[in-house]
Amino acid sequence: MTARASWKGHLKVGDLACAVGLYTAVSSSDRVSFNIINRRTGHRVERQFVDSETGKPVERGDQVKGYQMENGDYIVIEGDEIAEIMPESDKVLNIKAFIAFDDIDKLYFDRPYYLAPVDEHDEEALSLIARGMRDGKVAALAEAVLFRRIRTLLIRPHDDYIVATMLNFDHEVRSADTVFKDIPDIKFDKEMIELAGHIIGTKQGSFEPSEYEDRYEAALVELVKAKIEGRAPPKKKQAPERKVVDLMEALRQSAKMSGKAPAKKALAKKKAPARGDSRSKKAS
Repeated sequence: MTARASWKGHLKVGDLACAVGLYTAVSSSDRVSFNIINRRTGHRVERQFVDSETGKPVERGDQVKGYQMENGDYIVIEGDEIAEIMPESDKVLNIKAFIAFDDIDKLYFDRPYYLAPVDEHDEEALSLIARGMRDGKVAALAEAVLFRRIRTLLIRPHDDYIVATMLNFDHEVRSADTVFKDIPDIKFDKEMIELAGHIIGTKQGSFEPSEYEDRYEAALVELVKAKIEGRAPPKKKQAPERKVVDLMEALRQSAKMSGKAPAKKALAKKKAPARGDSRSKKAS
């Protein structure tokens, strides 16, 4: 099935412009989805808005947006009042600046889209912009009215195509200070550092998206399939009980599972008494 553009307009940098479309790069449409049904009748249940005080249904024409104040009262915001302040879309994705790709904190990444030419005669201009960004090792910051809001996108060439990533606003990205406290400067035993380094070294690899399976989605598919075929749903495997161990023991066990543990030359020198050691004399 041919992909449908989520948005169409013109990409513009200076006087250079070309017609483009944004196509969502991620989708949840292939996931298993459910409807809410009446257990007794098997009929689908429809959602209905009711008054929280009277419990009576509220007709669509009587439903309005309201902003709750501190005292619990609401200010009514009419639909035409919102429409009045909504930015008008000129269908232009305007490039504001070119920046080094690493200048953008990935915390600001929101939703990725493929940016593609609408017609064949737009391919040349878009390819030229992509080639310039690739040669200059830069990305473009662009602005457009998308989905009723002014949004900023990061545009960059990726392999043989172009990706436009919608960026979160600054007020949408929470400060890490709300979660983290100051990380204490902890002094670790040398063996602990060596074991941690060994584990990391043996676990090095690369990111291959196809190797990571959505196990919950796969289980849902199997559950639905079993129900359709009249089979008993698959039983969930019980996870082995985990014993509480200290950090050092956990590191040692992990090192054994990941391969040969690092040599303990430094530790051996510490433990073996030297020939002139007073402890050796007492033992003789």
